Amino acid sequence: MLFDDTYRTIERPCEGIFRDRGSKFLAFAYPISNEGELKEILGKLRSEHPKANHHCWAMRLGIDRSVFRINDDGEPSGTAGRPILNTLLSKDLTNLVVIVVRYFGGTLLGVPGLINAYKAATEEALKKGAVIERTVNDIYTIQFDYLQMNDVMRIIKEDNLTIIKQEFDNNSIIQLSIRKTQVNQTVSKLNKLEGLILRYDHSL
Repeated sequence: MLFDDTYRTIERPCEGIFRDRGSKFLAFAYPISNEGELKEILGKLRSEHPKANHHCWAMRLGIDRSVFRINDDGEPSGTAGRPILNTLLSKDLTNLVVIVVRYFGGTLLGVPGLINAYKAATEEALKKGAVIERTVNDIYTIQFDYLQMNDVMRIIKEDNLTIIKQEFDNNSIIQLSIRKTQVNQTVSKLNKLEGLILRYDHSL
């Protein structure tokens, strides 16, 4: 099987709401690229909804979609985080977190009711989000002499690379995003330029 360097995620944050017997389930979906972002988003929602009874969530990360975490935040085990995650799995989405904020309405919904509510709220949010396909890219930084600028720029143009940031001085630095499936081809071209320093940063 060829390495698949594309994945599906949402373009921008979106939200949905589901109500059942007085309880209100507010779902917030956010595209993320690392686990650190989750803490910030969760903190923001907790401060915006301090009176909510639960802030349950599921997160999925990575191109092989193997990294995931769920949190029931006090709901019966398996009734909140798992149905949120299952919705992400069924829609084949990754690199996102969905947090469902619940306001209890006084009537217990029971296990099937909770599972359905968390799933339905997640679906409502995702319906509003534009699903996009992204490619997995490796980020490289290249350092070169200003005189090599034309050669470097020619390769960037030929291989249709995205420049993330650049600094031009006697010693020029460009940070590039290279699609995973074309890394070898681009790196071998760059390595042919004498004196150029190429450094792998991380994947995105």
